[in-house]
Amino acid sequence: MTDAVNVRDVYDAQERRGAVADAPGALVERVGDVVRQTAPADGWNGVLWSRLTADTADAEIAAQVAHFAGAGAEDFEWKLYDHDGPADLAARLTAAGFVPEPPETLMVARVAEVAAEPVVPEGITLVPVTDEAGVDLMMEVHRQAFEVTRPRIRAQLLTRLTEAPETITAVVAMAGDRPVSAARMEMRAGSSFAGLWGGGTVEEWRGKGIYRSLISHRAREAAARGIPYLQVDASDNSRPILERLGFEVLGVTTPYIWSAGR
Repeated sequence: MTDAVNVRDVYDAQERRGAVADAPGALVERVGDVVRQTAPADGWNGVLWSRLTADTADAEIAAQVAHFAGAGAEDFEWKLYDHDGPADLAARLTAAGFVPEPPETLMVARVAEVAAEPVVPEGITLVPVTDEAGVDLMMEVHRQAFEVTRPRIRAQLLTRLTEAPETITAVVAMAGDRPVSAARMEMRAGSSFAGLWGGGTVEEWRGKGIYRSLISHRAREAAARGIPYLQVDASDNSRPILERLGFEVLGVTTPYIWSAGR
């Protein structure tokens, strides 16, 4: 991949301006210069894209807060990219009561350059996730790897596996009967990008190549579906691994979270 700016423009056009709902029952709509998703209980609510100026930003931020509060959302995310305008949009969101979470690096790789037979470490088995039992194994990995429980993500995964299985594939790495790593890939018809999400490994199993094997596994799935690019919002821990695998940086994205009653 040699023209990151052009790829970023395609990503913005397809995955942000042209976004579709990521779960049954959710609604994506473009209202003025904002694209947002409004979801039912347990779904993701947020702003996916905006085209704002210094003159329009504050009013648009207030409009989105009013919309999601009126929709009964307990919280919503304004997904801010470092190339979004105006230049002080982050400060304006903070002034409006949003709280930033740690930034992530938007990275992309060509599937053809990443897809390979997974090199699975000895003693590890990759098991596809197809049902509630598999989702619970993923949640156990999240609990151990990130020290959090994620009931909302659990509910979202179960809904997608049941109602829209063509939009998701997930895998758990097992060491015997213990889940030690897990990840998923999300995709939609007509998109050039498959998103890699939720990759995590239990601490004592890190550094053994399991995460890389999950990347290769999902890349092969994407190749089989004819999807040309993989996309990741990478943490500081995963970015070096992804760079070694051939992923390139397109920018930085920061989740700004608004919560009701804050």
